[in-house]
Amino acid sequence: MQYLVSVIDHRTNSATEAEMADINAYNDVLKAEGHWVFAGGLASPDSATVIDGRGADAVFTDGPFLESKEFLAGFWVIEAPDLDVALELAAEGSKACNRRVEVRPFL
Repeated sequence: MQYLVSVIDHRTNSATEAEMADINAYNDVLKAEGHWVFAGGLASPDSATVIDGRGADAVFTDGPFLESKEFLAGFWVIEAPDLDVALELAAEGSKACNRRVEVRPFL
């Protein structure tokens, strides 16, 4: 089963060199243990464009969908046999990136 592990932050590109080293080491463990699917950091919410294509013409709006002090700054998509393993892996990721994370299973 696959899970989205969302990294929560209030700044973009805020990881220190030490945090980046820990994140890279964590990524290596995920890969070695077969849990790695995909991961990435995200640009600032200010760079977002919201698109509403439900009407006759699509409407494009600059900026984030929601205004918030915290936002999705990055993510991992991991493979785990069950939620308990996903939560353990996410706890290790939270420690590695020194940020709170949220875990959600894919449907």
